[in-house]
Amino acid sequence: MAKPRDEMLTIPEVIEEIGVPRATFYRWRQLRKGPKAIKLPNGSVRIRRSELERWIETREEAA
Repeated sequence: MAKPRDEMLTIPEVIEEIGVPRATFYRWRQLRKGPKAIKLPNGSVRIRRSELERWIETREEAA
């Protein structure tokens, strides 16, 4: 059975989903506190859906 492809999100899609301003997201990237990204040869940046979900889970506070 074929493995489903991991969706590749654009930065506008990511910031809309997590609800932060673009500048905040870029500051996190600069500080290496954001989700891991993939820089394509044309300069575009993509973030795998699975990486975004993993990153969000690591931010959850313990109960």
